[in-house]
Amino acid sequence: MKNTRALPALPAALVRALRKLGQDISAARRRRRLTMVMVAERAMISRTTLGRVEQGDAGVSMGIYATVLFVLGMGERIGELADPRSDDLGRALEAERLPRRVRPPRPRPVGGPA
Repeated sequence: MKNTRALPALPAALVRALRKLGQDISAARRRRRLTMVMVAERAMISRTTLGRVEQGDAGVSMGIYATVLFVLGMGERIGELADPRSDDLGRALEAERLPRRVRPPRPRPVGGPA
């Protein structure tokens, strides 16, 4: 694993969210009656890496999380994580930048300097 200064700086809420994601992945695997070895082989990762995924380790790449979700039949949900339709903050910021009023464009002079 690469050393990074970003991991220790993760907000506690994000660490909790990753831990929950890992627990949810573990529960989904067990509901499907799949062993860790089976899922790891299908995702082409080691069982140790799958264990890290199920612990919500932030050092595991997003691609590996996505692959494990795909193996569990849950991969389509990845595309909805940053969907603009559910980006309330982005829409609020965009609304703040809207002009208060819109004026028609000024007519350009005909035959002016070239």
